Amino acid sequence: MRLQIITPLSVAVDVPDIRSLRAEDASGHFGICPGHAEFLSSLVISVVGWTGGDGTAHYCAVRGGMISVTGGQEITITTREAVPGDDLAMLEADVLARFHAALEVEKTERVASTRLQLNAIRMIMRHLRPDTRGVGEFS
Repeated sequence: MRLQIITPLSVAVDVPDIRSLRAEDASGHFGICPGHAEFLSSLVISVVGWTGGDGTAHYCAVRGGMISVTGGQEITITTREAVPGDDLAMLEADVLARFHAALEVEKTERVASTRLQLNAIRMIMRHLRPDTRGVGEFS
């Protein structure tokens, strides 16, 4: 099988001959072997592992993304960020921690941005809404 891991800026991994792959989506870990059915899933922040054609293990930390299998032979992972490496412990400890920290910062920024947008909408609505105070009241 062929594996490609692609980020917006580069092809992080392009291996023409792998025996199997292990990845993780929201439902848990899964494996892909030659002849796998057509497949598409959303990945979580995790370490993808594969066995090369020579039997050696390789890894790549991915910051979420999508994985697809086509023709039972082509595996493509598109992700925001990918860090390949052969040291699984380092990838799991350092890189995944950095990816999770970045995700938390992004969540905080999205919440702040949403609050600003809602406040802007409220101010626009107040400006556009006619002043109904005093309508229907008799003095």
